[in-house]
Amino acid sequence: MTGSVMIGVVVGLAFVLANLPFLFERVLFVWRPSSGRKEFGWRFLELLVFYLAVGGFTFLLEKNAYGSVYPKNWQFYAATLCLFFVFAFPGFVYRHLWRANRRRAVGTPRGQG
Repeated sequence: MTGSVMIGVVVGLAFVLANLPFLFERVLFVWRPSSGRKEFGWRFLELLVFYLAVGGFTFLLEKNAYGSVYPKNWQFYAATLCLFFVFAFPGFVYRHLWRANRRRAVGTPRGQG
């Protein structure tokens, strides 16, 4: 696998995983909250867990492809975490802005849409 293909796989995986917390109502795809709605705190925790999962996958991919892992400082992790949050923006817009406006237009009560 070439370097550019690996980068594309990691970026695509990061984009998909960053949006998953906003698409499903189960916490980590297992537990359904008693209120029926997953609160934003759970979504944020899932974002952090998925960020660590992508980071672990990238670490293994880099180690297997190049034999060693390039040392990274805190700036790298701060920048990639911000990028992960930017990748999550479409899911956030879908969950909190687009669906909420649709519910109001149709007249569906907030907890039932």
